[in-house]
Amino acid sequence: MTLLETDRLVLRNWSEEDRPFFHRINSDDTVMEFFPFRRNREEADAVMDRIRDGIAKNGFGFAAAALKCSGKPIGFVGLHKPSGLTNLPDGSIEIGWRLAPEYWGKGYVTEAAQAWLAFGFDKLGLEEIVSFAVVHNARSIAVMRRIGMHHDPNGDFDHPGVPESHPHLKRHALYRLTQSDWRAAQK
Repeated sequence: MTLLETDRLVLRNWSEEDRPFFHRINSDDTVMEFFPFRRNREEADAVMDRIRDGIAKNGFGFAAAALKCSGKPIGFVGLHKPSGLTNLPDGSIEIGWRLAPEYWGKGYVTEAAQAWLAFGFDKLGLEEIVSFAVVHNARSIAVMRRIGMHHDPNGDFDHPGVPESHPHLKRHALYRLTQSDWRAAQK
């Protein structure tokens, strides 16, 4: 099920054939540098099932990003309803991503994120989209800035899902983009 297309990517729901790749990006030490866990195959399959079901139900989620030229998945990019974060208003929607390292630095996340922002603001009528990352995750924060998001230092928070055993991963920077700011940047 194709959700969106960009010049180089198809953003689609996950398929059975994607399971090994999904496990790979959720267990790779380089990809998961800013996460306190690595998922085994069973855990990755369960997460992929939840994401796939959510996309089927809502029409959006952390969708597979696949190369148009080959159909090969390179990671995920999408909109998501975060849970368990009391610092965000109910109903908040985040934009997030995760790519295999061999696809970093090629502009794929920025390209896909811009398509998801347009979807969120134009199709879903969202007033705001947020994103957050470990404060030391310079690559993700650079993408947030590239797509027009603004840091909200008053919104920075210690992520409740990060265990005390990983204090260096607890503090997260919060970025925001309002529909009006996004529309102004499109002119």
